[in-house]
Amino acid sequence: MLKEILIISNYYPPESGAAPNRIHTLANMLSKNNYKVNVVCPLPNYPFGKIFNGFSDKFQSKAIEANITVYRLWLFASNSKNKFIRLFSMLSFAFHLFIFLLFKKTPKKVIIQCSPLFVGFFGVLISKLKRKTIILNVSDLWPLAGLEMGILKKGQYYRILEKIEHFNYKNATLLLGQSEEILTHFSTIVPHKKVFLYRNFPNFKVHLTEKPSNNKKLSIVYAGLLGVAQGVLAICKQLNLPDNVEFHIYGNGPEASAISKLIKHKSNMFYHGSVDRNELHEKLQQYDITLVPLINRIYGSVPSKIFEYARLGLPILYFSEGEGNNLVNTYKLGVTVNSLDYKKLNQVIENVSVEKICLPQKETIRKIAEKNFNLERQFEQFLELIDEL
Repeated sequence: MLKEILIISNYYPPESGAAPNRIHTLANMLSKNNYKVNVVCPLPNYPFGKIFNGFSDKFQSKAIEANITVYRLWLFASNSKNKFIRLFSMLSFAFHLFIFLLFKKTPKKVIIQCSPLFVGFFGVLISKLKRKTIILNVSDLWPLAGLEMGILKKGQYYRILEKIEHFNYKNATLLLGQSEEILTHFSTIVPHKKVFLYRNFPNFKVHLTEKPSNNKKLSIVYAGLLGVAQGVLAICKQLNLPDNVEFHIYGNGPEASAISKLIKHKSNMFYHGSVDRNELHEKLQQYDITLVPLINRIYGSVPSKIFEYARLGLPILYFSEGEGNNLVNTYKLGVTVNSLDYKKLNQVIENVSVEKICLPQKETIRKIAEKNFNLERQFEQFLELIDEL
């Protein structure tokens, strides 16, 4: 007999990036394990801030995708740097979500992706009113993350957001956190709540396509969102690469245009735009080391790129502090540099290029990932937990 579950998320394919991939993987894993899965999400718009072609003339849509029922709701799409416009964009989906769930018959168990905080709040509120079993998946600690990024300041508005955050935690049956730091944060607010560490481990088969390099240049690659938190634009400005080093960039986001313009004047930096995830995985394997930066260190955040690139066997140059830094060092996945220390970053790159710093072998990293970042084993534990709820 099929069990039924609802997933509420602000992100879902055909959108690309860590958040859509995480929710899509979760939905697929549940579907393959005897769950009838329903997903409610916005019309696809991330990270471009524009509703995708094929959806722009719709207010609401329903489709069956790989045995998963996906409801897509209208929102005012925007990736504006203006915080009020972005807030309005989040609220437009949150209100639409509330109305949709108010009148829609939904499963007893609900997984709610949080952040964004307001989407999480309206999902929790309506689920509480309808007496659902709430599983809250917390990937970022808002409003604390906003404070650390300089987007928010302490005051009345911040206190309201904290109350919303606490409301979400207190009314969840089970709290999922993607990092140990998030679980620690839970314990300070709801110390007796049931919690589970649910890392953003990848779920794809590795097709080895790497080829020996015909030149002696060290090739560094960044692939992902080109936003303020990642700080790739600032890194491009600060890097002083030796002649035997190249820096390649894949992705899109608010800083993409500025990066493209900047590196036109740099002979050893290359911007390749966005490519399909499967194609990206093949391309990444030709590079020597991948850069994983977090310019604005955010408590609780662990870039999923660590797990994805480790599965591909890519040595990691981690440019930040915190739990991600600890993971790279603990599992010997590469080298680390504290964020904003651009002088040290340049020095480390130079040392790697002349082999003063030796990178771990790709096959060694793949074995470490298979042993320690295994999605199937993690999901089995998670499934036992939610089956009991």
